[in-house]
Amino acid sequence: MGLGSTPTAVLRDEHRLILEVADALDQLFAVEPGGAALDFDAVDRCITFFRLFADACHHTKEEDLLFPELERAGLPHDSGPIAVMLNEHEQGRVFVRAMADAIETARTGESSSLADLRAAADGFVSLIVAHIAKEDGVLFNMADGMIVGPECRELCAAYDTACSRRFEGQSKEDLERLGAAILG
Repeated sequence: MGLGSTPTAVLRDEHRLILEVADALDQLFAVEPGGAALDFDAVDRCITFFRLFADACHHTKEEDLLFPELERAGLPHDSGPIAVMLNEHEQGRVFVRAMADAIETARTGESSSLADLRAAADGFVSLIVAHIAKEDGVLFNMADGMIVGPECRELCAAYDTACSRRFEGQSKEDLERLGAAILG
């Protein structure tokens, strides 16, 4: 893997792409009134990226692999940083579902759906930026100190296995290419 020198290296790397796509989504909604129309296809690609890459691929590695390892190392599941991260993952899912639910009607010009789409996108971007700052700045630093040696190697190998899965028929590499295409 190469990135597996710490228990969070691959996750931090994925965070960079997630933040870049979140910024791209934010920029899509930064059109001036009377300016260019919203690029619904680009928004739809962002929704797919967040649903499959950020959630199905990335958050699954955290929830199924990293967090249980941190629990074995002594962090509680139901309080503290793990509980906060799990709650925020669920909040993110709600925002992404709201975007997916609103986009088709918003495409028709229906103003309340467009407002719902914008609100969900704004909520998601704000949440994911703050969430990643907490993970990178607090929880991942704790993990890097708590998960070392053989446990770190086993966790990184498990990440590799998780990354080899398909997400609605797409590989992690396909989803990274989608993220790169969104960024232009």
